[in-house]
Amino acid sequence: MFKDMEEYAKENRVPIMLPDGIDYLCNYIKEHNIKRILEIGSAIGYSAIRMASVSDDIHIATIEKDEVRYNEAVKNINKYNLVDRINIILDDALNTVIGGEFDLIFIDASKGNNINFFKKYSANLAKYGIIITDNLFFHGLVNDESLIQTKNQRGIVRKIKEFIKFLDTNEDFVTEYISVGDGIAISKRK
Repeated sequence: MFKDMEEYAKENRVPIMLPDGIDYLCNYIKEHNIKRILEIGSAIGYSAIRMASVSDDIHIATIEKDEVRYNEAVKNINKYNLVDRINIILDDALNTVIGGEFDLIFIDASKGNNINFFKKYSANLAKYGIIITDNLFFHGLVNDESLIQTKNQRGIVRKIKEFIKFLDTNEDFVTEYISVGDGIAISKRK
């Protein structure tokens, strides 16, 4: 059903969640009866569309700063007839102001800004809401730095490790790490 977006992402080198990661996320949403989702990093709309497809009463606000990806996401959201349930915003998530509370905040954007996204949007988290962050393994580079080939990769790995330390020492949240997809963190208020 979602093969068109998966193929587009592969052909155009757009990072989307790995199959077992998105399946885990969707099952989590279903099992925990999550209805209001804020996504940081829409890309082409793949994960928002997958999450919205879990149940007809799920509503998603998603933010994307890349105009090309934003336009592709709008096209996909229209194609899957989800315009009434997915509100996509073209902006930098660090500049955007979002009102309301969300059951789930899903962070899947610039890895170097995970701490900033977490701090900024935790204010929008419902009392028993959760924050899920993707890409904590960064293609295996976080666990095996000998695989790093570029200065950019080294910088991203450093930022991800700083984020993990931030989560581990956070006094307001407790975090569980799940080894699916490219590594997921599930953070809940203490």
